[in-house]
Amino acid sequence: MATVAQTREARKTLEQRETRRNVDDVRPDAELMFFAYRAFTSDADDILKTVGFWRAHHRALHFIGARAGLTVTDLQAVLDVTKQSLNRVLRELIEKGLVERRVGQTDRRQRTLALTAEGARLERDLAAAQAARVRRAFEAAGPEAVAGFRAVLTEMLQPAP
Repeated sequence: MATVAQTREARKTLEQRETRRNVDDVRPDAELMFFAYRAFTSDADDILKTVGFWRAHHRALHFIGARAGLTVTDLQAVLDVTKQSLNRVLRELIEKGLVERRVGQTDRRQRTLALTAEGARLERDLAAAQAARVRRAFEAAGPEAVAGFRAVLTEMLQPAP
């Protein structure tokens, strides 16, 4: 007859095997996501390097361009970054003439962010490079696969159980 300690050890071993099997089941898909993300960002990275910027600058440009009247606080929340790191990125974008701070239209104490004409041009170039890759993949995969892809991404945004 097995002792309590042996039973616990056997249960622990089974749980470890189950966890390892669950991880191994999705490992190839996780690797595909890593490689797809690398490819997706590489197109924009090449453009960013020419102006001395990184992905943090790209994310800021993207959301400032996509959401008119965005405040610094809103952008900080969307990007989920510290105020300090966001301020560094914004300072660099403002100094290069790509972003400007404006007085809020409804609350004059509020400061909103906007792309300058040059900032909008850069953001469009970055978006176009990535859109071309996504469009090619969507066309190759077909509408059902695209719907499935969107469903998977949406589900991944949910909090972990």
